[in-house]
Amino acid sequence: MTTKVLFVDDEMNVLSGLRRMLRGQRNVWEMQFANGGAAALELLAKEPFDVVVTDMRMPEIDGAELLHRVVSLHPATVRLVLSGQSEHEKIFRAIGPAHQFLSKPCEPDVLVQTIQRACGLRQRFQDAALQGVTAQIGSLPSLPRIYEELVHELQAEECSLDRVAQIIGSDVAMTAKVLQLVNSSFFGLPQHVSCPKHAVSLLGLNIIQPLVLSADAFFAFEDPEIEGYSLHHSIEHSLAVGIAARAISQSECSETQCSDSQCANDALIAGMLHDIGKLILATHARETFIESLRLAKESAVSAWQAEMSVFGTTHAEVGAYLLGLWGLPNPILEAVAFHHRPQAAEEHLFSPLDAVYAANILQHQQPGTPEAAPCADWDVAYLDKQGLSGHIPKWQAIMERHEVTL
Repeated sequence: MTTKVLFVDDEMNVLSGLRRMLRGQRNVWEMQFANGGAAALELLAKEPFDVVVTDMRMPEIDGAELLHRVVSLHPATVRLVLSGQSEHEKIFRAIGPAHQFLSKPCEPDVLVQTIQRACGLRQRFQDAALQGVTAQIGSLPSLPRIYEELVHELQAEECSLDRVAQIIGSDVAMTAKVLQLVNSSFFGLPQHVSCPKHAVSLLGLNIIQPLVLSADAFFAFEDPEIEGYSLHHSIEHSLAVGIAARAISQSECSETQCSDSQCANDALIAGMLHDIGKLILATHARETFIESLRLAKESAVSAWQAEMSVFGTTHAEVGAYLLGLWGLPNPILEAVAFHHRPQAAEEHLFSPLDAVYAANILQHQQPGTPEAAPCADWDVAYLDKQGLSGHIPKWQAIMERHEVTL
């Protein structure tokens, strides 16, 4: 199926430049070019587009307003901002509805790859209903206590960037949002940043403060009161998996002389975010999620197997889809998507996926952990293929070390 892309800008010379720049994609994409927000809405009223790429500064209907309307009209549409770096104050209004931010001038390869990657995610994630639900999510809820701590720190006369980074790094939703921004090209920062503290330091307080205090990029969690699901437990589990995955990765990479710092950082973030799909399902598909939890309990199967029966997909794929739309790096997406089924991933050397897979099982095996029995089985065939079968005792020893912290 041909990918349909709508480019929106109020300057005709910019649209003409995009036409010339993307001439090589004419046989791959069906492209239309709208001169302003009103013209874009007229086209969107007639037909949906797979991707909308818009400028921010436009008269009457600017880019942020246009994207808000796209969310209502066609929630599954991939929404990209292509704008000038001088427009930070306008960008804050698009933090919610925009999936990714690109800066003018944008290299053709960057624009093409960004669109192709987002559309490739859609093709792999076939459930249309969940696709729409997930694509319209602009931010994820945080624990009220952590959110209040962050607001209090940002409003303090002597706000500490280190303290802000520590608070954000202790919450999976805040971490995901900050990484979405820092890995975009709009802020002109290094790509593939996967350390929450580093991400906060790169963005700085002049960006973090308005994001939290006025742009509603973060918000406190309202408990959906679902039996069998606790956000507090989910976050504690996710942080523990992230810490353990980083330690496992550091141990494995030190033995193979691979680039351990990037792999370890990716393993940390992937571990922190591996269950973020559960948060999405709990808050945006509540009744069906409850049905999957009931099935898991009654049938004595794991939560992800019950989700597959009820949704036709799992929280792992849902979480990876949103993080992919937000532009997070592929090693993190792979680890999130396949942390229950690593054999479904493409063949690879030791990676964040292996670290998260191991850390997740070992965490579920801890005494008193919900889902312990259904989730605790190792895929021996996979571990044999990876040459990791004999490493389980070493990983168990790593899990017992309490000195490893975020």
